[in-house]
Amino acid sequence: MWSWIVTLLLAWVAMGAWQRLKPLPEGIGVAFPERPAVEARFLADQTWYDAEGKRHQQQAIFDEMLAMIAQARRLVVADMFLYNDFAGSAEGDGFRPLSEELTAALVEQKRRHPGLAAVVISDPLNTLYGGLALDHFARLREAGITVVETDLTRLRASNPLWSGLWHLGPRWLGNDPDGGWLPNALGPGRVPLRSYLALLNFNANHRKTLVVDQGDGWAGLVTSANPHDASSRHGNVALRFGGAAALDLLASERPVAAWSGVALPGPEAPASAAAPDDGRLQLLTEGAIRDALIRAIEAATAGERLDLAVFYLAHRGVVTALKRAAARGVRVRVLLDPNRDAFGIEKGGIPNRPVARELVEAGLEVRWCVTKGEQCHSKLLLRRPADGGDAELILGSANFTRRNLDDLNLETSVRLAGPATLPALREAARFFESRWTSTPERTTSEPFAAFDDTSLWQRWRYRLMETTGLSTF
Repeated sequence: MWSWIVTLLLAWVAMGAWQRLKPLPEGIGVAFPERPAVEARFLADQTWYDAEGKRHQQQAIFDEMLAMIAQARRLVVADMFLYNDFAGSAEGDGFRPLSEELTAALVEQKRRHPGLAAVVISDPLNTLYGGLALDHFARLREAGITVVETDLTRLRASNPLWSGLWHLGPRWLGNDPDGGWLPNALGPGRVPLRSYLALLNFNANHRKTLVVDQGDGWAGLVTSANPHDASSRHGNVALRFGGAAALDLLASERPVAAWSGVALPGPEAPASAAAPDDGRLQLLTEGAIRDALIRAIEAATAGERLDLAVFYLAHRGVVTALKRAAARGVRVRVLLDPNRDAFGIEKGGIPNRPVARELVEAGLEVRWCVTKGEQCHSKLLLRRPADGGDAELILGSANFTRRNLDDLNLETSVRLAGPATLPALREAARFFESRWTSTPERTTSEPFAAFDDTSLWQRWRYRLMETTGLSTF
C-alpha cells in the first residue's frame, strides 16, 4: 500500500517538474527583426466619467479590426483569447456585442469572397475546455472558416502543483459538451467537472492579434482588447501597422496553428529589412516581451520618463527594474487598475495594491484608474527621452506578470521606437496623459491613497502566488 502511495507521489512530483521545465515548442519567445514602421497607428478604447458620474466611452480598436476584415480578399488570421458573449455576474446593460460583430464580419466577408482563407485561433476557455458548445464557433465553421482551439498541453505548466497530477490522469479523459452538470461560472449552460479540472492549469493562449491582406501588401494589429461582450467597456490599447512586420505577425501564428494540424497560408517575411531612423517596429512574443520591457526600463537615464498603464503588474524582474530606474533619477509614473472588479465578482486588490505600495515606498508615482465595473485593461510602457532622442513604446496582450512574461502563456506585443514626434508615439503619450490627468469634468484616475489598504498578509500572499503560479494573474 505505502509503496503505491510513494510511487504516485514521486510520479506526481516528476511530472510536475517536467511540465514546468520541459523544452519550449519551436517558435515561442521570439524577438523578430526590427522592421520599418510602416503605417503605424496607435489606437485606444477609453472610458471616463463626467461631473455627474455618467460613464462615457470612446472606442476605436474593434472598429478598425472590422474595417481591416472588410477589405480583405485573400487571408484573415485572427488570434483572440476571449471570444464569447459570457458576462459572468456582470450586468449586461451597455455591453457592445463584440463577439457577434466579429463573427458576422468574418462570415460576411467569406460569403462575399469564397476564396478568402480565414482562420480564427482562440483559447479553449471559450468552450470551457471542450465542455460547452459555442454558437459563434459553430457559425464560423459552417461558413467555411477554420477555427483552432489552441493545444495548451504544448506549453509549460503555470501551476505545476496541479499540472503534475493533471497530466498523469484527468487530461486523458477528454471532455464532452453534452455531459455538463455543473454551473458555468463564466456564463449560461452547464459544464462537466473536467472543465474545471482543466481550468486549474492556469495556462492560456492570451494573444490578441489580426493579420489581413491589404491590396498587394499586408496589415497587422496587436492589441490588449478581446472580442468579449462583457469586456467591451474596458480600456485597451492597440497598434496597427503594415509591411514586413505584418508578415512577422503571421509567422508568429504559424506554430500555434500547426499544433492543431492547421497550416497557415501566405508569404514568408523577408529575412531582414533595413530599419530606418524615423521609426522601427519589432514583433515580440512571450519571454521576448519581458526582455524588451526590462531593456527599455534599464535604458532610461536621469531626466527621462517612463510611463506605464497596466492591468496587472507583478513580475519581480520588472518591479525591481522600475525601482532601480527611479533611483537613477528617471521619473516613473505607473497607472494601475485597482483590481477590484472581474465581471461582477469583487476582487481583493492583488497583485496591484501590494506592488503599488512597494513602488510608492521606493519613490515612484502611482495612480489608480477610476473603474465602475470595467477594467483598466491596457498593457503599455512608454519611454520618453529628455533630450529629444528616440522614444520607445511596448504594448500588446501581455500583462507584466510571471504567467505572461515567463513563457507560460502565449502572448504577443509590439515594440515601436523612433523620434518622439512619430504620430503613433505622440498618440500614445497623449493617451497616457489623458488617463493620468483627471478633472471633475473628465474623471479618469485617482491618487494612490484611494486604495492604499494593503496588509502585510496581502504582500506575502501576492509574493507566494506570483512565485508558485497558484494564481489567475
